Amino acid sequence: MREIPGKRRGLLRFRRSEGPAQLGAALTCATAWQWPVLPGVGLKPSPGRGRGSGGGPGQSCACPDPECVVPGAHPFDPGVLAATTDERMIRWWWTNRPTAPVVLATGGTAPCAISLPAVAGAVALTALDGMGMRLGPVVATATRWSLLVAPYSLERLGELLYAKDRVPSSLRFHGQGGYLVLPPSETGAGQVWWERAPSFPDSGLRTGGAEPLTGSAAPWLPDVEAVVDALVAASNGAPDGGSRLAY
Repeated sequence: MREIPGKRRGLLRFRRSEGPAQLGAALTCATAWQWPVLPGVGLKPSPGRGRGSGGGPGQSCACPDPECVVPGAHPFDPGVLAATTDERMIRWWWTNRPTAPVVLATGGTAPCAISLPAVAGAVALTALDGMGMRLGPVVATATRWSLLVAPYSLERLGELLYAKDRVPSSLRFHGQGGYLVLPPSETGAGQVWWERAPSFPDSGLRTGGAEPLTGSAAPWLPDVEAVVDALVAASNGAPDGGSRLAY
């Protein structure tokens, strides 16, 4: 699935909640950061089935597709359009499904993201660090890393990619209408974690990213233009040439 969809560093603190941590994470995203979220489909027991692509032994996607390529890592019921920042709805969802993955609906006023295979992601972060680039949150699984960026339009993204000689198919773009699973979810690929935890705006810091909103409580996000070159280059330099769409 390809979606064309300062000095003060805040510590990542999710709301305390009883039971699984997903509810606290969902509430932080929705109410503190105003990121619309919804529960992902999650996993179900599958007796007699091995570990497969990830998750625990004997687990498969809870959706009806027995060949699902992103087990547990996508919306199903409700669909992505149901994503909300409403606290009551968040509590109702995760009270009924406490271990459901936390899914961010990307685009609009919410963050967008670019994801790439994990090996290429590590190379890209090293390159960006070497340039002194300030990065936003980076979500990781065993197979893919996703860099969160400030909201971009399809037209803006198209202009940036048109200038590239080659854009590998292993890159996925999570924009308007897309989604991304956030920590501390567990999917068929295993645990989801912050490779780079969210940091927060500083009014004196403007270089290398999108203008932070004054007084914003949401994590700081770079502009897509600041990171896309490094992500394309790292994916093109991957062992398989960046052509394989690794989930």
